[in-house]
Amino acid sequence: MTTPPSPTPTATSSTALAPVQARPRLDEFTVVDVRAPGEYASGHLPGAHNVPLDRLGRALPALRHAAGRRPLLMVCASGARSAKAVGALADGGIAASRLATLTGGTSAWTAEGYEVDRPETGRATWAMERQVRLAAGSLVLLGLLADLVLPGARWLSAAIGAGLVFSALTDTCGMAALLGRLPHNRRGGRAADLDATLTRLTAD
Repeated sequence: MTTPPSPTPTATSSTALAPVQARPRLDEFTVVDVRAPGEYASGHLPGAHNVPLDRLGRALPALRHAAGRRPLLMVCASGARSAKAVGALADGGIAASRLATLTGGTSAWTAEGYEVDRPETGRATWAMERQVRLAAGSLVLLGLLADLVLPGARWLSAAIGAGLVFSALTDTCGMAALLGRLPHNRRGGRAADLDATLTRLTAD
């Protein structure tokens, strides 16, 4: 298989790297995984630092410092959250030319058969997109079944459907934000863990 040429970032746009492009260049980047801690623990790119998307504001000074040494490669499950992270970091003063995303995220990385690191205590946690599909589908089904006993309960299904439409139109997901706060996603997500990560980002 021919390796595609490496994209060249400009001052106004970040770089998107496919797994086949990123793998031989990992040592050129500081890899930042923006998934929830539980997802991160289930398998992440070698050497990746976990800074959940909802904690980027707190991590911004450390990430600015890290970006001054090496470009940041932002990673998530599929590429959607890492793209949002790049936008937030660019708004926070990090030059777009110092930011890159992994196309397809860890899903594409593992599909290529590339290695991932897992802590010894790490247990598999579904990607957030899959958790959202399960939660939304379950609530829609629950609303339809409950309507057989409690007329009007089907409006729960309608509300979930409207929420999904709104999520697509605005490229936001309130359900993902709520699910991210559940214990299985917060595993290893204590403030002390983030503090240790930020220390490593400023020390590496």
